[in-house]
Amino acid sequence: MKKNTPYIPPLRFHWLTRYYDRIVAITTREKFFKSLIVKKIAQTKGNELLDVGCGTGTLTKTIAENFPHFKVTGLDADQTALDILRKKLSEKVLNISLIQGFGQDMPFGENSYDIAVSSLFFHHLTRLDKIATLKEIRRALKPSGVLYIADWGKPTSILQRALFLIVQCLDGFKTTKDNVDGYLPSLIVEAGFVNVYEQDAIPTVLGTVRLIKAC
Repeated sequence: MKKNTPYIPPLRFHWLTRYYDRIVAITTREKFFKSLIVKKIAQTKGNELLDVGCGTGTLTKTIAENFPHFKVTGLDADQTALDILRKKLSEKVLNISLIQGFGQDMPFGENSYDIAVSSLFFHHLTRLDKIATLKEIRRALKPSGVLYIADWGKPTSILQRALFLIVQCLDGFKTTKDNVDGYLPSLIVEAGFVNVYEQDAIPTVLGTVRLIKAC
């Protein structure tokens, strides 16, 4: 399956990638919502984990450090982001494999992973690419596999909606519309997941991050 849109780096411009970690940490309560993901993973069976759109790998690295018995795979199309992640990894973190590739066309066989995660990735994709990526995740997961997504969602207030305009101006109105309209859970169902739950809503200075579980 071919991607439907050209690749756009996080924060839209390649030169901003080096500042991505700092900006996200300040604006999204990243440490808090990623700690929630780690807690959810701890309650999930299996040790083969895929991080889709891993980017610079803050979540990928955290998972590997918290679950040293896991085999963690990070997938991202941005080689610059993957290079930044490689520099972060210490010699003690040996359970991470990094692969450059698109979520819409994953180089993995069926039933390969117990758990898939994705953090602040899907709002970069068009609706067609969202669905295509979700279908690929469903294919790569084992029948009992679980997907956890943390991404921008329906705002909890008018102020949160107004703040999210900053994200839309940067990342694009077309790709972020389904997120801010609260439509991402429906797309997950359309892609083949049966049970989809919005578990947490985290207000930030740029909008509302929603944590979703799908299986």
